[in-house]
Amino acid sequence: MRKPITDLIHHPYQPPAHFAAPQPGVHRASTVFFADVAAMRGRDWKTKAGYTYGLHGTPTTFTLEERLATLEGGTACLLVPSGLTALALVAFALLKTGDEVLIPNNAYGPNKALAAGELANFGITHRLYDPMEPDDLVAKLNARTRLVWLEAAGSVTMEFPDLPALTAICRAHGVVSALDNTWGAGLAFNPFDFDGSGQGVDISAHALTKYPSGGGDVLMGSVTTRDDRLHNALKLTHMRMGFGVGANDAELLLRSLPSIALRYAAHDRSARTLARWFASRDEIAQVLHPAIEGSPGHAHWRRLCAAPSSAAAGGEAGEQGLAAGLFSVVFDERFSADDVDRFCDSLKLFRLGYSWGGPVSLVVPYDVGLMRDAAVSRWPHRGTLVRFSVGLEAVEDLQDDLEQALSGL
Repeated sequence: MRKPITDLIHHPYQPPAHFAAPQPGVHRASTVFFADVAAMRGRDWKTKAGYTYGLHGTPTTFTLEERLATLEGGTACLLVPSGLTALALVAFALLKTGDEVLIPNNAYGPNKALAAGELANFGITHRLYDPMEPDDLVAKLNARTRLVWLEAAGSVTMEFPDLPALTAICRAHGVVSALDNTWGAGLAFNPFDFDGSGQGVDISAHALTKYPSGGGDVLMGSVTTRDDRLHNALKLTHMRMGFGVGANDAELLLRSLPSIALRYAAHDRSARTLARWFASRDEIAQVLHPAIEGSPGHAHWRRLCAAPSSAAAGGEAGEQGLAAGLFSVVFDERFSADDVDRFCDSLKLFRLGYSWGGPVSLVVPYDVGLMRDAAVSRWPHRGTLVRFSVGLEAVEDLQDDLEQALSGL
């Protein structure tokens, strides 16, 4: 007779099938069992027809990938441990020694740092282009260009480029276009189909850390495509580099996704309210928010995000369009960087912290010189820039907090 511990590990009981509930089950696995040797040898890890090993997917991660692909308008999705990992996966899958990648000069800083560090070490060059000048992209494309990154809006300076024009240039030159779609989140516009004609980017990378999570407590990223060839190239690199995500993190994302459209719209409403309020203050030289008249690229945002088709995943765009709960302000140059730092320190509800998309409002001041390097070439400002991520607090309370901090200037 077997010992109890053996029966405990090899217990025959299986719960009844066909259990249904609002949230999917959570499957944690490294090892996956096979019924027999033939099944083990016949299973293909590259498809979702079965399971081979935890890194290659479980019911939990497959479900999340499929839902994210639907959110962004793609057909295939891969999960990675962070938004930056999503950018790295695209680069490592598509670039080799001697290739060149073009990156917007207002892009997410770590993407540029990755190009200047690891990619350069592998013999891959990069150049920065002005995303607000399509002709600058044309001028910098060359025979070695294999990948062009796009970002809308700019990570800190919030310029909104003409995405259809930039992707058309990439397509005409046979170069893959990849969009950091964290700001749009699959809601403000469809990255794979800008206007219903099928024109869009080739790849969408997304920091799920932000709006899909919504809690400020999960690190995860995704890479989505509509192109089987690109997806297979990405999936091979994904496997060889051992990228995987934890089942509990995937569970949190699955729990948050159903409310993303409601949360995104709430962030948007409050951010626009505060951005317009800032525009009335004489302490502020400019408000940078794509949906606000006068912000760089506002016309591009309006054409792409305020069209009826832009309510891609359940948001109601209407005449107002959709925009993230993120904006920046440039303080009048009469205020020193130290003055602006004191303003940020005196805020009570806005917490000092990176990232965005969570329930708590955040603020970050940026160095003027850094902004001149990070922004597009026509950056006209000399005052200090401060970026706000508007959370889910009552907007009246947030405005009161900003007013009391401004009064201290």
